[in-house]
Amino acid sequence: MTGYNRGEIILVEFGFSEGHGSKKRPALIVSSPPYHASREEVIVAAMTSNVRRLLFGDTKVEQWKAAGLLFPSVVTGIIRTIKADLITRKLGALTKPDLQKVHQHLRSALGF
Repeated sequence: MTGYNRGEIILVEFGFSEGHGSKKRPALIVSSPPYHASREEVIVAAMTSNVRRLLFGDTKVEQWKAAGLLFPSVVTGIIRTIKADLITRKLGALTKPDLQKVHQHLRSALGF
């Protein structure tokens, strides 16, 4: 697999949940290095710049500029598995405190 790591923010073509259409948007890689070693996919959480609406499982990125983002952003509880070749490019990476909050919120959302 490619050299992508957990916590990195990538630009990817994200399909809409209704089944038709897509939008290029940032996503956070949440899968682990052992997962990447044996697969051609990555597990990502969708991101949005709509910081006014936080739902269960969502995490507001506090250090969004340090993460390489252009706007205040939220890592959502929307999880997808995508082929690594759909990744357009790397945008940056979350800081350790923000990544820890994402892990905590996703664990709660998934009941782990």
